[in-house]
Amino acid sequence: MIRLPGGFSSDLCDTHAKLTRRDLLRLGGSTILGLSLGQLLRLQASAATPPVTATTTTTAATRGGPGWGKAKSVIMVYLQGGPSHLDLWDPKENVPDKIRSAFKPIPTKIPGTNFTEIIPQLAKVNDKFTMIRSMSYTPNGLFNHTAAIYQIMTGYTTDKVSPSGQLEPPNAKDFPNFGSNIVRLKPVDTPMLPFVMLPRPLQESNVVGKGGTAGFLGKAFDPYTLYPEGDDLDMTKMDRLKTDDLKLPQEVFAMRLERRAKLRETIEAAMPDVEKATANYNLDEYYQRALNLIVSGRAREAFDLAAEGEKLRDRYGRNTFGQSLLLARRLVEAGTRVVEVIWPKVANSDNHSWDHHQGLTERMKGKSGPMLDQGLSALFEDLDQRGLLSETLVVCLGEFGRSPERGVSTSGNNNSADGRDHWPYCYTSIIGGAGIKRGYVHGESDKTASAPKSDPVHPTELLATIYHAFGIDPETIVYNHLNQPRELVKAKAVTKLFA
Repeated sequence: MIRLPGGFSSDLCDTHAKLTRRDLLRLGGSTILGLSLGQLLRLQASAATPPVTATTTTTAATRGGPGWGKAKSVIMVYLQGGPSHLDLWDPKENVPDKIRSAFKPIPTKIPGTNFTEIIPQLAKVNDKFTMIRSMSYTPNGLFNHTAAIYQIMTGYTTDKVSPSGQLEPPNAKDFPNFGSNIVRLKPVDTPMLPFVMLPRPLQESNVVGKGGTAGFLGKAFDPYTLYPEGDDLDMTKMDRLKTDDLKLPQEVFAMRLERRAKLRETIEAAMPDVEKATANYNLDEYYQRALNLIVSGRAREAFDLAAEGEKLRDRYGRNTFGQSLLLARRLVEAGTRVVEVIWPKVANSDNHSWDHHQGLTERMKGKSGPMLDQGLSALFEDLDQRGLLSETLVVCLGEFGRSPERGVSTSGNNNSADGRDHWPYCYTSIIGGAGIKRGYVHGESDKTASAPKSDPVHPTELLATIYHAFGIDPETIVYNHLNQPRELVKAKAVTKLFA
């Protein structure tokens, strides 16, 4: 039987008062934070039980070196759909018409390195980041958007692909998104959301969110998802952000909420059996984090884009992508560890999607190209001017590139004469900040951008590089839902990317 010391009082809001029977009932069912006692216990059980305990079996010699531990945060700019590298940042000359881009090459800040005319602003800031022109992998079985997304986000390929090329929906057995691994091993030390994903989920057709969850780590490490209302063509939906779950209900004052936490501590101190059972779950610590997050208002303030000047908002672009990048900068500035900005158009679709099976020239020149150019160049400039680029890693890539030859089928899709199909064998990614070399081109593609000519980089090696930048050994072991040991990623960091 549980006994409580002291007498009873009529109102918890009096600081000198003791506990009432009503208070005890409130404690058991209170969901002011959306977390009841039972929910917290289950949540922390999933986060702290041995099946997901991280260990490392590698030697100290595999750690350290260039770039080790330089990153405090990462912004993943994910160009879902697979942009054409030949039509953006790896144009080729003296090649057949079916391969040559319709866009003219232009010089960049790096002598001898050209972009195409549709990204002129990025050409002016590529001295702030590294270009990897030799991204490459050979797909295992069918290569489709969902499988490729899963690989770059988790570091693992999936076993289950349907005849249509789709994967099964997300489930608790999935490998964790890299952001979930990072915030688990490097938790934030401020009252801030550790991991945010916006402005839409990872998706291909009816498979939504695959590769975007904490998987077997448990929901405690899922991202906070910010998906504003409106379809993919609504360019103003970032002006209608809703963060009601980060606000206190009007009838609950912060002081009263803090006193409720004191009540919890008092009761737990009088419950030795329960305290013993939950000793390893750090219940008070996690409750206090949730409490601090809401009471401080730090996260809610970070989401307030109206606090930025009109000129800067215009610089990023008054569209979903540009404003998402501006919000990403505000989040890392406030203490968020991982932000994933997903391109605001579903993979296999039209308009400003990067999945250019047809209409590539018109769509890239008038829709996707300008949005990318304006937003990403603004992000690098803004982070650099604020001194944040030195500790913020920025990674930008798609799940693959596009076929060197237009009008051919490489994945079973129909492609027009002005379309390119999926091409994982060679493409380009961008990485900058947190000790990454500035104005550097890593690797080289061959004459037609069909395959790496030198220094190929696998997507899993890029993930390993991200972990390395955080001071996390890529070979750190986690245990899945079956208590089986698994590396964070089976790859080595590409330390040549760091200065």
